[in-house]
Amino acid sequence: MATRPTFTSKTAWAALDVESGEDTDEEVLDETPASQPESASESSAKPTKSALRKQKALARQEKRQQEKLARAAAKAQAAAAAKGATAADVKAPPQPVTRDQPEPESSIPVAQEPEKVEEPETLPVEELVQQVSEYAAPKPANGAAHPLQEANGSASQPPAPEPVVAPPEPPKYDAPPPPEPKPVASIPSEKEALATRRNDIENPPEEKQQHQQLEQEQAEKAKKKSSFLTRTLWTFIMIGGFITLLLMGHAYMIVLVMLCQTLVYREVTALFSLKRKDAGQGNARGRDPWSKTLNWYFFAVTNYFLYGESIIYYFKHVVFSNAQLTPFATNHRFVSFTLYLIGFVGFVLSLKRGYLKQQFGLFCWVHMTLLLIVVSSHFIVNNILEGLIWFWVPASLVICNDVFAYVWGITLGRTPLIKLSPKKTVEGFIGAFFSTIVFGLLWGTYFMRFDYMICPMRDLGVTAWSGQLQCTPNPVFVWRDWQMPTPLSVFLSTLIGHQVTTIPYAPYQLHLLVLSCFASLVAPFGGFFASGFKRAFDIKDFGHSIPGHGGMTDRMDCQFLMGVFTYVYYSSLIRDNHVTVGSILQTIVSGLTLTEQLELMADLKRYLESQGVTVRL
Repeated sequence: MATRPTFTSKTAWAALDVESGEDTDEEVLDETPASQPESASESSAKPTKSALRKQKALARQEKRQQEKLARAAAKAQAAAAAKGATAADVKAPPQPVTRDQPEPESSIPVAQEPEKVEEPETLPVEELVQQVSEYAAPKPANGAAHPLQEANGSASQPPAPEPVVAPPEPPKYDAPPPPEPKPVASIPSEKEALATRRNDIENPPEEKQQHQQLEQEQAEKAKKKSSFLTRTLWTFIMIGGFITLLLMGHAYMIVLVMLCQTLVYREVTALFSLKRKDAGQGNARGRDPWSKTLNWYFFAVTNYFLYGESIIYYFKHVVFSNAQLTPFATNHRFVSFTLYLIGFVGFVLSLKRGYLKQQFGLFCWVHMTLLLIVVSSHFIVNNILEGLIWFWVPASLVICNDVFAYVWGITLGRTPLIKLSPKKTVEGFIGAFFSTIVFGLLWGTYFMRFDYMICPMRDLGVTAWSGQLQCTPNPVFVWRDWQMPTPLSVFLSTLIGHQVTTIPYAPYQLHLLVLSCFASLVAPFGGFFASGFKRAFDIKDFGHSIPGHGGMTDRMDCQFLMGVFTYVYYSSLIRDNHVTVGSILQTIVSGLTLTEQLELMADLKRYLESQGVTVRL
């Protein structure tokens, strides 16, 4: 058994731990197949871009370590050849059978960059280290002959390798085997690594972030534009439908109010659902079957009471003159309270042990919703029956204020107004205030000219085209002349060029100023209240019944507050209280006995006959 030179093994393994110091930027960028061989599986793997970004640092570190190992192995081979190793002791590495070894351009065959040749298979670092160790062995293990290699340090061309039938067995050395490098999940190829680095140089991460932010801003602008167009389109649709129903008559407006209050009631009560929280997480949550039933029962009873009151008050001449409707009118409140008691008893009977706390919460929730929504709708219906102008103009003021606040807020809005509604701005609030006052004066003054708008409702069959509605107008709609002070009269006469002593006005215009101020300063707080309500339940909108606007509650939040104020303001300061046939008839039917009613009829007949009126009974 031939002995092996000790210097070859020692030099080869010691060279693996030597830092060459030649790891420059050019070597990192100019990687070649000779300095970093790749296996067939590694060359065929195509990592994704996300994997490249995540493993960039690890890939660079592993690549540099492999290059160092390859250069150290090449130096060990060159040192062994320079110290006089014979051709028999040096063994050429096994090469592919049908491929030709590319010819290096410098004196060191392994360290130089060969020309790029398509190689389907290259050797990994572990096999290269074993081959370098085998070069120092005095005799191959399988006895195969290998070509000689010149070791004089000059540039020499290695002979073409002979075909290898079987891979050589590694010689048995006394020294321990070198540690195997840790496998890398996926190492990018040379072209992909260079392309990635070049892309990082051309497009730094900061520019990528700026580009992404720019794309996000453009997408957000496009979304806002689409939302604005949808919102504007449905605003005109709602306004057009509103005007159409207004022209069709009072009955259609009452139906519209009832529909709106029903949708709002459904959206608000849907926020409170009865759920039973069981002790175990695996148990399913049950639902109280009486929850929705009781919700709508109390809703129906409340509407029966409120709308019955309105019918009795505004249609006394019809109700008390009909013998069939008289029991309804005289016993309406007792019947309403009886129906409420039935609902109350049904609620108590529906109480269950697992739902008690939430059922009482639902009971309070329903009554609060009835007070804020159904009672408010009742006042709005009374405004319609007092005259369409008391419903149409206040509702228009709220819509105008909402639209102008949106427009001024988009164009000039910079300062947030209230935390409950971050999109509301001080600029939009102030701009909408002045815009609503101007709009209210012009809008109300125009509609006060029509009897169809200012006359109280006496017949539900009247429309805007029938022309049958006539009445004595309320004194606030009668034009008057205001006598100006002398200095002001002289100033205006000089300014205009002719004598001016009076200014025509209608008291309704002063009331319009009050309504406009309320619609601009107080009514928006109904919207703020709804915003706080939505934040409490962590929702964006109450529903999706109106595209671009959310639910009906999102549009009616200010209208309820405005309607209640209008009714209270009108009934306290504007309503012309006088005796009507209906009120007298109500007193006769409800306050006089049958004998007294007959006596009244005889006295009234004698009075009319004394006036020359023939009465036939």
